[in-house]
Amino acid sequence: MNLEQRIDLLVNLGDHCLSDNPAWETARHRAHAENGWFTPEFIGLAVRSIAGEFLQKDKLVQWTEKYQLPARLTAPRTIGLIMAGNIPLVGFHDFLAIFISGHRQRIKPSGRDEVLIRHLVTYLTTASPEAASLIEFAERLNGCDAYIATGSNNSARYFDYYFGKYPHIIRRNRTSVAVLNVKETAGELSALADDVYQYFGLGCRNVTKLYVPENYDFIPLLGAFRKYDYLAGYARYKHNYDYQLTLLILNKKYYMSNESILLTENPSPFSPISVLHYEYYRPGGTLPGSADSGADALPGSLTDKADLPGSLTDNSDIQCVVGQGRMPFGDTQRPGLNDYADGVDTLQFLRDL
Repeated sequence: MNLEQRIDLLVNLGDHCLSDNPAWETARHRAHAENGWFTPEFIGLAVRSIAGEFLQKDKLVQWTEKYQLPARLTAPRTIGLIMAGNIPLVGFHDFLAIFISGHRQRIKPSGRDEVLIRHLVTYLTTASPEAASLIEFAERLNGCDAYIATGSNNSARYFDYYFGKYPHIIRRNRTSVAVLNVKETAGELSALADDVYQYFGLGCRNVTKLYVPENYDFIPLLGAFRKYDYLAGYARYKHNYDYQLTLLILNKKYYMSNESILLTENPSPFSPISVLHYEYYRPGGTLPGSADSGADALPGSLTDKADLPGSLTDNSDIQCVVGQGRMPFGDTQRPGLNDYADGVDTLQFLRDL
């Protein structure tokens, strides 16, 4: 298949994603049945994002033109792809990058998220039998020329051991944070709720920590977050909420809640399900490791770097930084084709093999 044929096939796949095809509907219901965290709402959110941000012809053409991909790859490599399973179709961008590059891929999907990707691959290979020579599923990824693997920090150590001698991209745990001041509008706080709650907070692009100025008033924030109070009706989420609440009470930790999320002061950017960490900063400092002005500066003309904990701009744990003058509130779960999961340009890596 040449590049134009691959793009047309992906556009066709995007149309299928938005269709009410019975087999696709069955796959979505089955994915929810096999993984209770994959609610119909959040499966739909992931699918619409993929179809709208990834699988549009103009976007695919613009994306591939930037890399000057050849019309036909004369010596395709075999890429071993290990997918994560924390949110629906979280590994789709890697799949897409390999397919659009013209390389072959051997996929090991996560057991928590294999129904949806297997259905989409079946659709592609049925629509174009030539695509079947480029995609296969496997339990063991022996004999590949390069690897792309996503997992936890612990699994990444194993990936490094097994795949380190090959060209590779290995991804570890990441999360996102938001920097607030007292100037956010009600609409921005409502959009921040999307960044926090969507996918139950399980994605690397979910905001799991807030940086707030001293004496920040949390009442408007907690009120804006009530749009997601219904998540407390999901047993898995409520179990996590009750467990984390018990820990906070037993450890005599101060917390705030609107009954669907727990806010507690903590220096870690990573927070458990149903918990949102926060940390105060003193107006007058910049983010450590950032410029003294511009988008990297914290709101309020902050100048004293010692007033803020840790670097956000240079922190390998941080995927997105949300806030005024930064990534807009509500945009974390709408990544574009050029928003690579860990800042490593996947398509350039594949082009240069």
